[in-house]
Amino acid sequence: MSKPLTRRDALQIMGLGIISPVFMNQQAILKRVIPSTGETLPAVGLGTWRQFDVGTSASERQPLAEVLKNMNIKGGMTIDSSPMYAPAEEVVGDLTSEINIADKYFYATKVWTRGKEEGIQQMEASMKKMRRKTIDLMQVHNLVDWQTHLATLRDWKQQKKIRYIGVTHYTDSSHDDLERIVRTEKPDFVQCNYSIRNRHAENRLLNSAKDNGTAVIINQPFETGFLFNHVQGKTLPPWASEYGIKNWAQYFLKYLLSHAAVTCVIPGTSDPVHVVENMEAMLGALPDEKGRKKMIEYIS
Repeated sequence: MSKPLTRRDALQIMGLGIISPVFMNQQAILKRVIPSTGETLPAVGLGTWRQFDVGTSASERQPLAEVLKNMNIKGGMTIDSSPMYAPAEEVVGDLTSEINIADKYFYATKVWTRGKEEGIQQMEASMKKMRRKTIDLMQVHNLVDWQTHLATLRDWKQQKKIRYIGVTHYTDSSHDDLERIVRTEKPDFVQCNYSIRNRHAENRLLNSAKDNGTAVIINQPFETGFLFNHVQGKTLPPWASEYGIKNWAQYFLKYLLSHAAVTCVIPGTSDPVHVVENMEAMLGALPDEKGRKKMIEYIS
């Protein structure tokens, strides 16, 4: 029997552009059900805000291609973007096509404008940039003119231009509005901000989504990086290994994934090693309620 690969071995292999199938298949990854269809989705994906705002040079794009490759190898699928994120949609479309695994991902993007026709034009442009004939998930970004766009999204879903519809925001102050839409409009997905320090979504929104059969995507799980500043120079608690936690990214992600309402978390990164660390949060045990409280207390 061959000796199991250590984490160090795996990272060294990745430095050569190779990841062993033995390593990636040692454990089953965490998947969550999309309530409206029963389809399953890997519980960690990729956000593209800022990280995919790059030019066309190989030096800028090659690390992002490696991010996408490593994400795929480790079982991740969801790529979340928006026309708000400068060239991110186009970069995603170009790179996924160039590395020949374009059909291995779950593509989520957004409409971010006012007016029906403007929304249609923007969504058509997004599909072209991402090189998709069908978008898996189209979301109304930050609830901008959401009533108008939801009507269009429902029509597009019937026409099979998109598979799922959703609404998004990134502030605590929007949670009441998101919850109201979840209850009254029953979108397939809702996307909101949530982190181990900022737990406002736990008050009502997450449970409301679960009760109403709406999948949940989490943005800002690392508080745009500020969570890492908070723990800089600090060591993980010894009991973190009980949950397979090997770094702070996994600590933060596993707390979120342990909430039953959370379908997928979308940390952003442009680092091929960091994306592997993020994806590996889908491996191993999750904390129960007692463990969640212990994680909060340690971080505090």
